[in-house]
Amino acid sequence: MMANLLGRSIIRSASMRADEEVASSIFFAHESVRESQQEMIVDGISALKEKRFLLAAAPTGIGKTAAALASALEVSKNTHDFLYEPKIIFMTGRQSQHKIVVDTVRQINSKIPDGFPKIKMVDIIGRESMCEHIDRSTGKCSCEEDIVEESRKNRRSDLREKMLEEPRHVGWGIEYGRQRKICAWATARSAVKHADILVCDYNHVFIEEVRESSLPVMGIELENSILIVDEAHNLPDRIRKGLERRVTNHVFRRALSDVQEYKGNLEESARQLDTHEIHGLEDAKILEKQVEALSKDRGLKKWFSEKQEELENSKKDDIRVETAEFLDIISRTIEGIANGNGALGDSLIKSMCNSLQQVRIEGDESLETEDEDKNDCLRLAEILRICMKYRNDPALALVFDTIGDERRITSHLLDPGVVGGPIFEKTSGSILMSGTLFPPSMYSDILGLPENRADGVEYKSGFPPENRPILIASDVTSKFSERESSYSTIRDHISSVLEKTPGNVAIFAPSYVMMDRIDSDISYSFGKRIERESRGMPKNLVERMINGLYERKSMGAGTALLGVLRGKFSEGIDYSENVLDAVVCVGLPLPPPSARQEALLDYYTKRFRSRSKAWKYASLQPAVNSILQALGRPIRKAEDRAIIILLEKRLLERQNKNCMPLKSMQIMQSSSPSRTSKLVERFFEMN
Repeated sequence: MMANLLGRSIIRSASMRADEEVASSIFFAHESVRESQQEMIVDGISALKEKRFLLAAAPTGIGKTAAALASALEVSKNTHDFLYEPKIIFMTGRQSQHKIVVDTVRQINSKIPDGFPKIKMVDIIGRESMCEHIDRSTGKCSCEEDIVEESRKNRRSDLREKMLEEPRHVGWGIEYGRQRKICAWATARSAVKHADILVCDYNHVFIEEVRESSLPVMGIELENSILIVDEAHNLPDRIRKGLERRVTNHVFRRALSDVQEYKGNLEESARQLDTHEIHGLEDAKILEKQVEALSKDRGLKKWFSEKQEELENSKKDDIRVETAEFLDIISRTIEGIANGNGALGDSLIKSMCNSLQQVRIEGDESLETEDEDKNDCLRLAEILRICMKYRNDPALALVFDTIGDERRITSHLLDPGVVGGPIFEKTSGSILMSGTLFPPSMYSDILGLPENRADGVEYKSGFPPENRPILIASDVTSKFSERESSYSTIRDHISSVLEKTPGNVAIFAPSYVMMDRIDSDISYSFGKRIERESRGMPKNLVERMINGLYERKSMGAGTALLGVLRGKFSEGIDYSENVLDAVVCVGLPLPPPSARQEALLDYYTKRFRSRSKAWKYASLQPAVNSILQALGRPIRKAEDRAIIILLEKRLLERQNKNCMPLKSMQIMQSSSPSRTSKLVERFFEMN
């Protein structure tokens, strides 16, 4: 193989057996390798050769992207155990990470001598972001409008060759396609067949309808693919989100209106064609009767009223309902309405869902968009299909709640392993990596990875711990019973940090309510400009605020950036150039009580036969990991320095403290705001 012919540089790892040598081939992007990085390469090669799974808790700065790609390419190019060379699928939820992968592959190619094949990769995102306009009634885009067939073929071929000749970011393909009036999305999908690496979102593999419509077209078989999952701590929730759907009691009425418009359009087409037969018209007439029954049926309305009464009597915000009960009331409502094949029960619902998914109306933006933008027919069909699939499976919970006069049913997947496990088992091995994939064993359990094929490893960052001291306050908490009495002290701790920090300070609260209160109660910001996160803020506003941090710091000024844990500012943003000087995290953001959370705890208790393990997996560790994500923001390279202040005394308790990677932390305690002030001041004097 290529790497064998070219020779290899030898890397020794402290984690290897004595005198064992492992090759880091030309597929490693950089001239030198860090200690933790070489350990990750060794572990990655070892796992992938045996078609196993490496779960790498790899802190920022060790170069995990280069390590994962080196391991995957080494195995794919040099292992004879595959029928043919496996495809590498690199998945990430952030476009900024797409660019890092592109740049890394470019560096790998720069090291490959002339005369040997370069690595080919294709970068792709969602169709709605790559095509200018999609006709929702036909599913066709306008990218190639008015282009004759011969020209279209030639232009696609030209773009495909350019995509493969060197690693290019998806943005380049989109721009080139628009200039040449060719579809970058369709061309990229056809180019994947000829590529070594596909860079894409998690959805292409872990969302069933996307996977089934995209992977075969791109010539990808999971059985002959190596998966690299970046920011893998997000994967369980992304899988859960893929099966989360919501319908309200008003959906049936709105769906009826859509069906009637759809049927009317078909009837108009029939009149224009002077025929009584047109494809879909008879199904639309039956569907109209079914949805009209759902809209007007007294039994269904009574069922919703009973659930509302049950909710009110419970004194809770939401309650769980049985999936089978919901399906049964739906099937009873439409039973007896002619459906042409005598279907009953779930078969009858399935037939109706097939018809619901055909409904397209003028201005319908439902295709490949967020759930909130889908038409009500599609929304109803999707939740019913999910309920039928998991009718008797405890891994799915249905929750009932109300917003105003709307009574809502929401589906929640409790166990991402029922989706993730079978997918990973099919693959030729995988690397899952994140700075907060901690503990790796928890994510292996949650994602349903086979125990005999999963290796969890925690790597050291290699950064001096003293460059990021972590100060934990022992006198405050966000615990509900003590929150109010702690609040004034929390505020004073924050003020002491603002006063003693010369540059930018990020303050992350456990909720928007707490963030708003902190914002209103900071009486003096010590010359710092206050910027704050808001719900649903657009990407361009986020970028503008982050750019402001750099601008003001370059002028010797500072900013107090207010956000929430698990929010836009605390996760997913790379604060480069040491632009953050201090980070304050307020509280421990445990999930509030809810029917969904109770169902999750019960499910994990039964699955893992341990209530304490269920509590850790469902509540405690995710809360701690949101803090770990936030405190990882300011340190992006070894020379960076920042102080972290955690305003939560519960983090000093053994059970909670053990949820943190203590080996890479330098922890101090503060018993008062004045003590915090002195420690922060001393840190900046020394640095």
